Amino acid sequence: MSTITSEEVLEALRDVYDPEIPVNVVDLGLIYSVDVSDGDVHVEMTLTAAGCGMGPYIAQQAEWRIAEIEDIEDVQVDVVFDPPWSPDLITDEGKRLLGID
Repeated sequence: MSTITSEEVLEALRDVYDPEIPVNVVDLGLIYSVDVSDGDVHVEMTLTAAGCGMGPYIAQQAEWRIAEIEDIEDVQVDVVFDPPWSPDLITDEGKRLLGID
């Protein structure tokens, strides 16, 4: 059995986008934690706004994308709002894609 790393999970999550923003959830700074243990993955992520109507959709897309990784047994994606998201969490790549310097 291969060992899944949090880096592999983060790479997969780069395929998940907020439909309203053309930047993936990793580069937007929405992923707070990735815990991988014996094929089980637990992700804590947030949204750009607590009232974001796309939250369940984005979390479902994240869950589905992680589940596509070989040897994943179980996936849990929790949306949390503490700490609240801020633009400071956007990666350099995300800022480049958004045209923010």
